[in-house]
Amino acid sequence: MRFFNVFAHLVLASSLLASSVSAQKNNGKTDLVEWDRSSLYINGERVYVFAGEFHYPRLPVPELWLDIFQKLRATGFNAVSIYFFWAYHSPNPDTLDFTTAALDIQRLFDYAKEAGIWIITRSGPYINAETSAGGVALWTTTGAWGIHRTDDEKYHEAWLPFITEVGKIFAKNSIVEGGMAILNQHENEFVESYHDPNWTGVKYMVQIDEAFQNAGVVVPSTHNEKGMRGQSWSTDYLDVGGSVDIYGLDSYPNGFNCANPTGGFNIVKTYYQWFNNYSPTQPSYVPEYQGGAFDPWGGYGFENCAQLTGNEFSDVFYKTLVAQKISLISLYMTYGGTNWGSVAAPVVYTSYDYGAPLTESRIIRDKMRQIKLLTLFLRVSTDLRETNQLGNGTTFTNNTAIYTVHNRNPTTNAGFYWVNQNTSSSRTVVKFGLNVETSAGNLVVPNIQLDGRESKFIVTDYTFGKYGLLYSSAEVLTFAIIDDSPVLILYANAGQTVEFVLKDITAAPKVFGDAAITTETYLTKHTRVTYTQARGSSFIQFPNGPLIQIVDRITGWNIWAPALTSNPNVHADEQLLVSGPYLVRSATLEGSVAELRGDLNSTSTIEVFAPKKIKSFKWNGRTPSDIKRTSYGSLVGTAAGPETLSYNLPDLKSLKWKFSDSIPERLVDYDDSKWAHANHTTTDNAQKPKTLPVLYPDDYGFHTGIKLYRGYFNGKTASSVTLTAIGGSAFGYSTWLNGEFIGSWSGSPANASATLTLSFTNKTLLDTGNVVFVVLDYQGHDQDSVGPDGPRNPRGISEASLTGGNTTFTEWRLIGNAGGESPVDMVRGVYNEGGLRAERLGWALPGFDDGKWKQKSPLEGVVGAGIEFYRTTFRLSIPTNHDVPLAIVLGAPKTTISRIQIYVNGYQYGKYISHIGPQTEFPIPPGIINNGGWNTIGVAIWAQDEAGAVLESLELKEVDRFTSSFKFDFDGKYLQPEWTKERLDFA
Repeated sequence: MRFFNVFAHLVLASSLLASSVSAQKNNGKTDLVEWDRSSLYINGERVYVFAGEFHYPRLPVPELWLDIFQKLRATGFNAVSIYFFWAYHSPNPDTLDFTTAALDIQRLFDYAKEAGIWIITRSGPYINAETSAGGVALWTTTGAWGIHRTDDEKYHEAWLPFITEVGKIFAKNSIVEGGMAILNQHENEFVESYHDPNWTGVKYMVQIDEAFQNAGVVVPSTHNEKGMRGQSWSTDYLDVGGSVDIYGLDSYPNGFNCANPTGGFNIVKTYYQWFNNYSPTQPSYVPEYQGGAFDPWGGYGFENCAQLTGNEFSDVFYKTLVAQKISLISLYMTYGGTNWGSVAAPVVYTSYDYGAPLTESRIIRDKMRQIKLLTLFLRVSTDLRETNQLGNGTTFTNNTAIYTVHNRNPTTNAGFYWVNQNTSSSRTVVKFGLNVETSAGNLVVPNIQLDGRESKFIVTDYTFGKYGLLYSSAEVLTFAIIDDSPVLILYANAGQTVEFVLKDITAAPKVFGDAAITTETYLTKHTRVTYTQARGSSFIQFPNGPLIQIVDRITGWNIWAPALTSNPNVHADEQLLVSGPYLVRSATLEGSVAELRGDLNSTSTIEVFAPKKIKSFKWNGRTPSDIKRTSYGSLVGTAAGPETLSYNLPDLKSLKWKFSDSIPERLVDYDDSKWAHANHTTTDNAQKPKTLPVLYPDDYGFHTGIKLYRGYFNGKTASSVTLTAIGGSAFGYSTWLNGEFIGSWSGSPANASATLTLSFTNKTLLDTGNVVFVVLDYQGHDQDSVGPDGPRNPRGISEASLTGGNTTFTEWRLIGNAGGESPVDMVRGVYNEGGLRAERLGWALPGFDDGKWKQKSPLEGVVGAGIEFYRTTFRLSIPTNHDVPLAIVLGAPKTTISRIQIYVNGYQYGKYISHIGPQTEFPIPPGIINNGGWNTIGVAIWAQDEAGAVLESLELKEVDRFTSSFKFDFDGKYLQPEWTKERLDFA
C-alpha cells in the first residue's frame, strides 16, 4: 500500500511539473516589481518576502526606528510593514504634519534604506490596529464628516488630503525612485460585502485607488482580507472595481486567549486552496499573520501572549505558510511598542508589547531567534521560491499520525517535504520514515523524529553552492558561499538521531567537535552521514568539498548571517556566518579585517566564517582577545560584555518630590470662563444624548485623554444627579458637588458606559451657582468593529439630569487638552495630553517651575477622593555604547481604587489602573528618557473613593543591559520641548 501511495504521488507530480507557471506580469506602471503565481520579482529577481509589522507612533523616537529595522534585517527579515496613522498627523481638518519630530515619516524610509529592508506601506485611511478610532482623524468621529469607509462625499473630503500627501511621500520613496517602498496597501481588512459596482464600498475603493494614482504611487497595490470571511478585492475573482494588484489574507490561527497560553495550536491547512480559488494568478500573500496577541484591560499580561505564540508556534505555524506556497508573509506584530497617551482603542492598555518577537523594550525574544532559523533558510533557498504543490496528507510516511506537504521546483526538481503531526496540538514524540522522490530514485528517509509541537522541512536534491544534499532529516538553517566554497549549517533538537546524504562525494570527512558521526558510501557515489545531535556545535569537513556545521536548535538561535550588501535580497555569497553574540547588526570587510557590529548581553566567544583573506576581526571597533584560526578555517575570539557596566539608577522613593492639587476646578469659585461653553443643542452624531445640551467633548474639539466638566444649577431643592457617561472599556469617572465628593464609577473591563445616580444628601447646596464637577476618563474611540457606529460611537456625558424641585442645569462648561484641535505641543503630538490641570498647564514638562509647591511623595498619596500631581527630577549617566532598557514599576495596595498616569519628560507614558490591571511595569525608551542627562518624572494619582490612594512601590528598573554598536546616546532634546508661558492661557 505504501508503494502504491508513493506511485500515486509521483504520477501527480509528473502532471503538475509539466504545467507551466503563470506568466510574469506587472501593473503597467513599473516593471521593477512584478509577479507570477509563485512570488514577486523585484529588480528582475524572484524574491521571498518575509516582513514584520512596526508602528512608528508606538515608538515616538525616530532614532530608535533604525534600531528596530537593524534587528529585523539581522534576524533575516527583508521587509517591514508599516501603518501610517492619519490621526497622528492631522489634529484638525486644515493640518497635516509630516515633518515635526516623530511625525517626520521621511526618516522611516531613510532608515529602511540604511538598514537594507523594503517597506510595505499601509495608510488606510482606516487601519484598525487597536488604535483609537482605528487610526482615522479623531475630528471625523463627530458624525459631521459622514460615514467612515464609504464613498460618502464628506468622508472623501476628509481623507483625501491625507492620502494625497502621504501618497506623494510613498511615491518619492518607492523602489522606482531608488527607495525601499515595494507595495502599497489600500484600506485595511475591508470586506467586499457586495460584488456590485454600485455598492458604496466598491466606489470607496475606487476613490482610494484614484487618490494614490494621482499622488504618483506606481508600486503594486495590495489589500488584506479579514480572515476567511469574504473574497475581497482580487482581480481574479468577480472584479467589479476597486480591486488591487495583489490580494492578501489575514490570519490569526491561535486566537487571542492569553489566559490559556498552551491552548489552541490547530494549524490551518486550507490556505493553498483558498488562494488558488481567489487569486490564482498572484503570489499568495498574508499581510498580517499572527506574531503575538493583544491583551485587554483586566487581562493576563503579555508574557502569556508571548507564550501563546512562542517558540513552538513559530516553528510550526510559520513553516506551514511556506509549505502552502505563501511567498509574502508579514508578522503582526514584530515589534508592538507602547500605547502612550491616547494612542489605544479601548481594547488594550498602555503596553502594546503583543507578545511579539521583539519586546516592548526592544529585546529579542527566543521566538525571534526561532524565526531566524526559518528566515535565513528562506534567504538562501532560491528553489523554494518557485514550486508546485504535488500533494499533501498522511500517506507519505509509515505513520498516519504525520501530515506531509510535498512541494517541488519544476525546473531544478528540488523537493521540500514539510512534516508535522496531523493533530498539530499533540505533544507526543513520534518517529517515522518519509517516502521521498530524489534524483537517485524513490527512497525512504528513516528515523525522522518530531518532539511534540515541532515541524520540519525535509529537503531533497537541495543545492548549496557547487554541492547538493540528496536528502537530509536535519533541517537546513542557512549556508554561505565563502571563497567559492560553501559552509552549510544543519540543525536538529538535541538528542535526535538524524542523517543526510551528500551527493557525488565519497571521500571520508574530518570531524571537529564532540559529535559521534558515522559515515558510509551510499548508492556507490554519495556519502551518508548519521549522528545523534549533541548540544553545541560540531563540524564535518569533506576533502576539497563543503564544510558542514551541525548544531542543536538552541545553539542555532545564536548563529547570524550578516549581509555584505545593502540589498534586501541577500545571496548566499553575500553573507558571513557568525556564532555567539546576542545580536550581529552588520558586517563589512576592510582589507584583511572583518568589521562586525552588534550587541552583547554577556562576555561572548565569537566565531566568524569569512574569506581566507580575512586574518582578524573587530567587534564594535575593537579587536577581541585571543583571536585564533580553527583547524576548520574559522576565526574565534572573545569580546567583553556589559557585566562590568557601572552606573547608578536613582531610587525614586527617596527623591525629593513636589506636589499640587490637580483639580481645583471642583471648587465653586473656580474661574472656567476660558473653557468651552457646552451649548450645542444638536449633534451630527447618530447617537443622540438623552439630555441637552450636548456634552460630547468631540463636538467641542476635544478628542483625547481625561475631560473635565462643570455643570451649574440654582437652588437647594435638588436631591441627586443622574449621569450616564461613555468612555470605553475600563473607563471611569468621579463627581463632586460644590467641591464635595459624591461618588465615582470605578470602571470595569466589561463596561464602555455607566449610569450613576448620586445623592446630594448631607451636601451643601447654594441658592445660586451650584456646581457639579465631573472628571471623566477616556480609553480611546472605538474601532469599526464595535457597534453601532464604530469610531463615531460617542464619548463623554450622554445624560445629566437633576432630581428634586424641578431643577435643571443652567449651563455646562468643559475642557480637554490644551488647544483642543490645535494642540499647543505638536512635538509630542495629538495623542499625548488630556484635560487634567497638570496636563493643560504643562506641569509634567521639563522646565516647569515648581519652586512654590510643597514637598510630598506619591508614596504618601492622596487623602480622600481627589487628584494630585507629583513631580521630581533626576540625572542619568548611562555610559555610551550601552543599551540599558528601563521601565517604571508601580504598585498599590489591593484595596486601592485609583487611576494613575506617569509622565516622563512630558510624555504620558503609562496608565496604571490599580484595581483593574494587569500592567504594573511601564517601559520607557531612550529619547523619552535621557540616558545621559536630566529627566523630569510626573505622576498623577486619581483616587476614586474616600479611602484615598497611595503608591506602595515606585521604581526605575533596569530591564536588561547590552554593550552595543548602536548610538543610544543621541540627543533627544528636540523631542522634549520645555514649558512655555502660553500654557498659562489654558487654566
